Formats: sequence, C-alpha cells, structure tokens
Amino acid sequence: MFQDFDSILPDYPVKLKNFEGPLDLLLHLIRVNEVNIYDIPIVRVTDQYIQYLDLMKELNLDAAGEFLVMAATLIQIKARMLVPRLETTGEDEEEEDPRDALVRRLLEHKKFQAAAELLHEKETLRSAEWIRPDDRVADIADEPFQKELEVDLFSLLQAFQSVIVRARKRPSLQLPEESISIETRIKQLLGQLSETDACAFEDLFPDSDTRASLIVTFLALLEMIRLKLIRVFQSGVTGPIRVYRKTNSDYVSKLDEKN
Repeated sequence: MFQDFDSILPDYPVKLKNFEGPLDLLLHLIRVNEVNIYDIPIVRVTDQYIQYLDLMKELNLDAAGEFLVMAATLIQIKARMLVPRLETTGEDEEEEDPRDALVRRLLEHKKFQAAAELLHEKETLRSAEWIRPDDRVADIADEPFQKELEVDLFSLLQAFQSVIVRARKRPSLQLPEESISIETRIKQLLGQLSETDACAFEDLFPDSDTRASLIVTFLALLEMIRLKLIRVFQSGVTGPIRVYRKTNSDYVSKLDEKN
C-alpha cells in the first residue's frame, strides 16, 4: 500500500455488511467458473477466494471475521482433498466428501437468497410506476431484450481486478503521488456521469491513474452506491458492467458547500 493512502480512508470506511458475506463470494466463484455446486473444484476456488480476500484487505474493506473463518475452512478442505485417501474394504463405511458440509451450507444459503429476492421482486412490482419492456417491445425495436442485473460486490471486485491488470500492462512512469480524498473523487465522478446517461465501469478509471488513484476511485464508487448516487448494472452473470447516475441533490449541495 502507498504510505499516504491510509490517511484517506478513516472518514469513509466501507463495511461489507452492507453488501455480501463469504457464502455469497463462494456462490459468485461457482457461477463465474461455471461449475457444479455438488462438485466444487476446491483447489481452484480456494486460490481465487484468497485472491479476493487479499484485494479486499488492500482496499481496506471490512474483510475480517467470518471471511477469514471461511478462508480457514476452505484451506482445511483443500488440504484434505489433496491428501490421498486410504483404500477401504467394502465393509468399511464410505468416508464423507470433505466438501459435503460446505455444499449443504451453500444450498441452504441459496434458499434464503431466493426467498429474499422473491420478496424484493414483489415489493418492487407493487411500488414501481413502470416495468421493463417485454418481448413485444423488443420485437418493435428489432433488438432482443437483455435483462440487466444489479451488480453484487464480488462482480465489482472482479471488474476492478481487470482494471488493475490493465494498469500493470502500461509502461511504468515515475510520477509524484497525488493524494485525493474519496469525497473529492465522488464529486469528480458525478461530474463525469452528468455528461452521459450511462458509462462503462472501466471508463471511470483513467489510464493515467496510479494504483492508489485506482483504489480511491473504486472506494468512491462503493460509497456512491451506498449513498444511492448511482446504480450499477450488469448484462448477464459475466457481462459488461455499466454505471448510471441517480439524482441526489441534497448530497451534491453539501459537496458544493464544502468546496
């Protein structure tokens, strides 16, 4: 981490309880890897989980507690999977797959997720003034309608990882570090989004930015989601992510008063 970066964060802590937990991260990894929940490639998923955890720590997200417990659980399962099993006779009871307990937890979590989503959908339909276009509208527009999904934290982290990888490929320039607060970056992003109806997620990260600046931008986007200044959608499970600005005049007015 950059020495001057930690001083930016205390005023804007990002708590993961506002987003998702470790089981949600595992379900995300199962989706993006397109694997069967009953046959999780534990070595690959554990390595990816640790990578996400390292990135969350670097971003100073609240990744302690249950996330670390899950990491320890995955490492333990990984170790058991890598140890060759002893051959047993037909009379011996078959040993339980070390992944079975985890799969049961994931399936139970998915049930609660589905129930919560159903309730949310009913509430949305009850209060909405309009609904998304159906197939008839798509026929008129001569384009297939693609449902957009609101993005979860881990899809955002995955997209941010791609931004970091892209930044590593650029030639390294020795430039003085410019410290910028998350509050200032939010105002800059609001100005950028005011010029268009929507923006691609990666377009909010200038190629000239340092790693510290990229991190500030990402944390600013998380804070903007929390403040309901923006909505972030994804086409399908692994499709491109787009950011839409919402109007929140009270917050913008407060920013203007401070600057």
